[in-house]
Amino acid sequence: MLYQAYQTQSDLISPLRLLAQHSSALMWLRQTEGSVLRKFSAAAEVFSRMRLTHSRPAYGIDSVQVGGDTWAITEEKTLALPFGTLLHFRREGAGTDLPPVLLVAPLSGHFATLLRETVRTLLQDHDVYITDWHNARDVSLRHGGFSLDDYIDYMMRYMAAIGPGVNVVAVCQPCVAALAATALMAEDDHPATPRSLTLMAGPVDCRVNPTGVNTLATSKPIEWFEQNLISHVPLPHAGYMRRVYPGFVQLSAFMSMNLERHKQQFRNLYQHLVEGEEEQANLIRVFYDEYLAVNDLPAEFYLETVEKVFQTYDLAVGKLAYRGRLVNPGAIRRTALLTVEGERDDICSVGQTVAAQDLCTGIRPYLKTHHIQVGVGHYGVFSGRKWNQQIYPRVREVIHASMG
Repeated sequence: MLYQAYQTQSDLISPLRLLAQHSSALMWLRQTEGSVLRKFSAAAEVFSRMRLTHSRPAYGIDSVQVGGDTWAITEEKTLALPFGTLLHFRREGAGTDLPPVLLVAPLSGHFATLLRETVRTLLQDHDVYITDWHNARDVSLRHGGFSLDDYIDYMMRYMAAIGPGVNVVAVCQPCVAALAATALMAEDDHPATPRSLTLMAGPVDCRVNPTGVNTLATSKPIEWFEQNLISHVPLPHAGYMRRVYPGFVQLSAFMSMNLERHKQQFRNLYQHLVEGEEEQANLIRVFYDEYLAVNDLPAEFYLETVEKVFQTYDLAVGKLAYRGRLVNPGAIRRTALLTVEGERDDICSVGQTVAAQDLCTGIRPYLKTHHIQVGVGHYGVFSGRKWNQQIYPRVREVIHASMG
């Protein structure tokens, strides 16, 4: 009922937003600075942009600067599966000596394009692939469910598709699955076991320094989450009747944490448009075009993640099982491990990711590295100035050292 109510409201408001969008464009052509028409145009644009979208934005990475050279980038689908595609950003004309990197994106309400800047930075020195997760509401029921085990399956299939020498960089939520997949492949002596594993701001052990997110996850039994947050996809979507955790519910929770800040940003957008400050207005447009693009999660994956990662801490206490098989991080021996945390991270606090170091008892100390970045929150770990200037060099160093 929740999703159907949302869909009905969205369908009713959609014509008004389209009208506002066209009106804004028309009035913009006829306005003069400071005119009433400009104010109406600005108000119409702000109204038209206060909406959710459900399609993945474009990555928009056509080229990358390396030193003084510009390299063209082509997106290629290496392995397409029902719930996600292994997407390859191929540098045109580059040799085969670039270390391959699988960037594992979270499946947590937004699309993998949230890591656009991370991809762009990694492309300077690496052959980059990303887990491009699909919107569950667009996946037909005939493809079955998608659980945490399936997520781990996808990771191992993606690593196998890239082949020997792959390096894995996992951001936030998938750190648990990335560690599990690496442990399983190491135990099986798989040739595509990662050379290095970088875990960035991920909930490996949520018992450490619990955040507001952790407290919320443990405040209710898992049955409450299933009864109150899971909905069936309505018509006319391809995933009709699939059980999902809707992306709009996740986004509402995120926005409620900083509601006044978001309100102020839309006020700022209006003011910039009225005053003709197009560059400042465009920064806000770009951010919210990405932020308001939501991705539904398969119900099985969401509920198992909440329970096993945030409530019972299965990996941390040695009880995480993959298809009935106990996951043993101690089986990892030849993979270099880097853990990265942000000093001000209020989603995945300091101590939760570095816990992986103690779990990986088979990795020799010289292959283990930990980095705490001063002055950054959650998103600053994988985007922004400090990511580019201070964190990325550490990631690059670990990857390139593992290729020797």
